[in-house]
Amino acid sequence: MALTLEDLQAIGSLIQDSIQPLRSDIQGVKNDIHGMKVDIQDTKDDIQGLKDDIQGVKVDIQDTKDDIQGLKDDIHGMKVDIQDTKDDIHGVKVDIQDMKDNIQSLDKRLQKVENRITHIGLTLENKTNHNIQLLAENHINLVDKLNEAIRIQNKSILYEVQVSDLKSRVEHLEQEMADIKLKIA
Repeated sequence: MALTLEDLQAIGSLIQDSIQPLRSDIQGVKNDIHGMKVDIQDTKDDIQGLKDDIQGVKVDIQDTKDDIQGLKDDIHGMKVDIQDTKDDIHGVKVDIQDMKDNIQSLDKRLQKVENRITHIGLTLENKTNHNIQLLAENHINLVDKLNEAIRIQNKSILYEVQVSDLKSRVEHLEQEMADIKLKIA
């Protein structure tokens, strides 16, 4: 069986008619694929944007981690400073306690000194004042006796001065006599 040209044309026309919807379908599929390619490219672009955003978030997270580490370091430094301050406060408390003890000791010593001063005051008031009164009473007699002794002493000194003057004159006269004897001899 051999096919004629008409048969071949009829078959070609049938195939053409059958292929035409397939071509339309293929064109639609091509259009759909092209749309899908565009959608895929948009999705890729969106994914790239998300990747960039994620990278930015990673950088932000790293910066936050660094900031947190810095805060941790600062907090650690503050803890050390607070501990040092606590130690200093403890030292001050010890010093204050020592000062309180010293003040109590000084208070006790001051109380003893005050008691001694009171005792001395009472002694002065009771004994010394009495003794001063006795001395004052006897003072008049002593002054009278002293005045009498001074008068006698003054007379004695006056006599000594007169004797000294007379000795001087006698020595002078003896010298003159010796000079006269030398001149005569």
